[in-house]
Amino acid sequence: MKSRFVLATLATFAVGLALAQSPQPATPQPAAAQPAASDALPVPPPPEVTGTAWVLMDAASGNVLAGENYDEQLEPASITKVMTSYVIAAEMAAGKVSRDDQVMMTENAWRTGGAGTDGSYSGFEVNQSAPLLEMEKGMVVQSGNDAAIALAEHVAGSEQAFAALMNQYAQRIGMEKSHFVNATGLPGEGHITSARDLALLGRALIRDYPEAYSYNKIKEFTVGNITQPNRNVLLWRDASVDGIKTGHTSAAGYCLMASAKRGDQRLISVVMGSTSESQRARDSQALLNWGFRFYETHEMYKAGAQVAQQKVWKGQENEVRLGLAEPLLVTVPRGRYEQLKPMMDVPATLVAPIEKGQAIGTVKVMLDDKVIAQRPLVAIGGIEQAGFFKRLWHELLMWWHSM
Repeated sequence: MKSRFVLATLATFAVGLALAQSPQPATPQPAAAQPAASDALPVPPPPEVTGTAWVLMDAASGNVLAGENYDEQLEPASITKVMTSYVIAAEMAAGKVSRDDQVMMTENAWRTGGAGTDGSYSGFEVNQSAPLLEMEKGMVVQSGNDAAIALAEHVAGSEQAFAALMNQYAQRIGMEKSHFVNATGLPGEGHITSARDLALLGRALIRDYPEAYSYNKIKEFTVGNITQPNRNVLLWRDASVDGIKTGHTSAAGYCLMASAKRGDQRLISVVMGSTSESQRARDSQALLNWGFRFYETHEMYKAGAQVAQQKVWKGQENEVRLGLAEPLLVTVPRGRYEQLKPMMDVPATLVAPIEKGQAIGTVKVMLDDKVIAQRPLVAIGGIEQAGFFKRLWHELLMWWHSM
């Protein structure tokens, strides 16, 4: 009886010692905060926008900063071509097409979207081919319907098959209100999207395929003896604007998806159903200026930097360092950065082996009891399994600790 008591006492002491020496999760600390703005006042209402629907989105988080009717399903007109660009970039990244591919301007593409139609066109000659990259710039800069159709036929065999790809990629992006039936944005039954979906699309193109996105800031493009300007007039008015796309049909009205980057902060605006080219440009500029004036973006955590540590059982090392695979940027009203509250959710029990980069828990950033950013925590380094006797000892400690 006495021996069992002594054994239990020693075991209890061992458990207490092990737990006392175990590193506990560290409270995540933001990167050095900038001084609070002297004008940290409540954010005033956004500017009035003329249009059916509009949205202003923070590109870092995908959060909506302001908007109206932004989930209403509407015709996107030529902003559709941003989805076409995304699909082409994704298929190129997968090795299915190449920028050097020779793309034929088929008679179908020429008749449906060429110079003989009422829509915008690029000017590539019918039954002649051009490098895919040139054809894509004709679509992006000149908003060429003929180029969009020719590219769709080249990538998927037909525009109908390409539209199926568009819908598949749209689902991956999270565009829940969207359905595409063509690559151009010409009116088509069931061809719809929303202002929020388009902003998410712009964000995805910027993040996933920055080279393809960069074509949107080209101010003019020449095909043969035809030079056409980019219809996004904000490229000339605001040096921080580097995209994205205009659109217009009688049914959709005047539309503009714009994006600008100032410092580390990028915003995306979408205006749909505006009354004129000048009105969509004025409203888009006003939204961007409002967003940059009253919101600020900070890098809260750097990629690969340790933000926490956690006890590991049965490992060659007794703790694992946790961090983020990518930088965590947060956008908040100016002057409120110091009010952010990071929270960490990590499993209570971790058992080796643990691979480098393995997702382990989540870090959330709160403001006014709302989650404004959330990212997975990953293991900065791997932890290999310990030898037999340490694993056996930790098995005993884990069993005792669970009682």
